[in-house]
Amino acid sequence: MNHLKWILGILLLMLAFIVAVQNYETLVSPVSFKVNFYFFEYQTSGMPLSLVAIITFLIGLFSAWIYGIRERFGLKKQIKSLMKEAQGKDNELNSLRNLPVTTDDIISDQTTEEE
Repeated sequence: MNHLKWILGILLLMLAFIVAVQNYETLVSPVSFKVNFYFFEYQTSGMPLSLVAIITFLIGLFSAWIYGIRERFGLKKQIKSLMKEAQGKDNELNSLRNLPVTTDDIISDQTTEEE
């Protein structure tokens, strides 16, 4: 299975390389972005489209990483509270198992009821 993952990864890298080589002129063509608000105006200088794609990919990767960390910490907190609850229930169960089982209490209760 591990070899299959490596082969698939190499094939995807080869596909990305082929697309990049065939579209080289498009990827290096300069693009500029313009932001125009009433109170703020900004325009970037020409940057290659490949740089825009890489920056966009890195921003997406970073945001997914932050989301994953937040979710992981939430799940760890939930696991900790569930383990604490399970430990409490185990303690309660063990204390109930250790109670002495005698008929003395039952007999004395029945005699007091009859009187």
